[in-house]
Amino acid sequence: MSRQKNQSNKGHGVSKGKEREPRTLIRFKTALMNTLMDVLRHRPGWVEVKDEGEWDFYWCDVSWLRENFDHTYMDEHVRISHFRNHYELTRKNYMVKNLKRFRKQLEREAGKVEAAKCDFFPKTFEMPCEYHLFVEEFRKNPGITWIMKPVARSQGKGIFLFRRLKDIMDWRKGTVGKKLTIVEAQPARTNVNPSASHDTKSSDDQKEEIPVENYVAQRYVENPYLIGGRKFDLRVYVLVMSYIPLRAWLYRDGFARFSNTRFTLSSIDDHYVHLTNVAVQKTSPDYHPKKGCKWMLQRFRQYLASKHGPEAVETLFSDMDNIFIKSLQSVQKVIISDKHCFELYGYDILIDQDLKPWLLEVNASPSLTASSQEDYELKTCLLEDTLHVVDMEARLTGKEKRIGGFDLMWNDGPVSREEGPSDPSGMGNFVTNTHLGMPSQTDSEWDRNIIGSDGGGGQLGIAVRSCK
Repeated sequence: MSRQKNQSNKGHGVSKGKEREPRTLIRFKTALMNTLMDVLRHRPGWVEVKDEGEWDFYWCDVSWLRENFDHTYMDEHVRISHFRNHYELTRKNYMVKNLKRFRKQLEREAGKVEAAKCDFFPKTFEMPCEYHLFVEEFRKNPGITWIMKPVARSQGKGIFLFRRLKDIMDWRKGTVGKKLTIVEAQPARTNVNPSASHDTKSSDDQKEEIPVENYVAQRYVENPYLIGGRKFDLRVYVLVMSYIPLRAWLYRDGFARFSNTRFTLSSIDDHYVHLTNVAVQKTSPDYHPKKGCKWMLQRFRQYLASKHGPEAVETLFSDMDNIFIKSLQSVQKVIISDKHCFELYGYDILIDQDLKPWLLEVNASPSLTASSQEDYELKTCLLEDTLHVVDMEARLTGKEKRIGGFDLMWNDGPVSREEGPSDPSGMGNFVTNTHLGMPSQTDSEWDRNIIGSDGGGGQLGIAVRSCK
């Protein structure tokens, strides 16, 4: 693989060795000063580089990606933390478009029963381009609650709930005639060869006039599952190492994010009731900085099992597995699958009173800043295990099914929890290799292997299980 190299940029990680030759010195770069930096600086054999220094590993932000990806030469072993057009899954409007398209494809190729497995996102319209379709749907169901979300913002910014068409009309009037030349607000989509490595004809870097801000209007889930009378959603981590073939890992740990205020539909203007984002909740007068507003997923799973029984919980978590896989498959053919790229996604899942999971959004840059000591410990382990899977040191065999808290759930097909031949049909005793909300410590059922030395005289212990 080769590309035209921009004269103003240096090559990164240039070496003459084999692609998977073990490496004892990794030069890393990142601009994020949070838990990530702590983990990178404490990883044996990893050395920080700054400014224009050459690097092997870059945990970049999406703005760097947009401005520099197509002009940066990367050697075989180099890795960066985003796929080129990650926004196909992580922009709210693109995510829904891709899921709708995929659902139609499944209906054509596999029938309505299979297509129905994609019915895990609320009815959604892109605004303002689908405004008239939205109005038609709105008038069919007067009185229900809708939620408006900007497609390119995070942390609850710009979100509001409404029940009157006047509210949305007022919003629409506020956008008419306003133009803004900011690529980040709405990247242009690219027509790409999904199997290409780098060479892409992209208009993403070309500035153009676009509406001031695109939104999605989404039917609000009015019957969320409540704990202690409070609404919550789940943050789940999925690590994708490749789209072609699709290779995805599911992290066992995650958390439920709670609102500080009891849920009610009588006050749709109170963000402390309806938005579970920590950035919103920590401004609440009732927020306790040491306690935070989170439960670890293990505690959440135990709570549900005590209320509804283990069988109902297994069904719920299996339905969530379906969300992760179907959403990734929906963008598999449009994401530029580059062997230099990986992505740690933060999935936001809402559970309703019928124990049905709903996909709210997928984050390309899930927060790595800790809101409590427990949160810090979770994110530290998450990032350490992510680096184990990315495997810059080239210690893994490629046959592992578990690495730390990550379980391989898809490897160009479903991965079985048990050893033996795969049974993708779902018949027989096939059980997907997912353990969300289960303990991350090595269980007696798992083999424990020590993979290589850490280059600093110690041992890097990674709990793994190999495919046979």
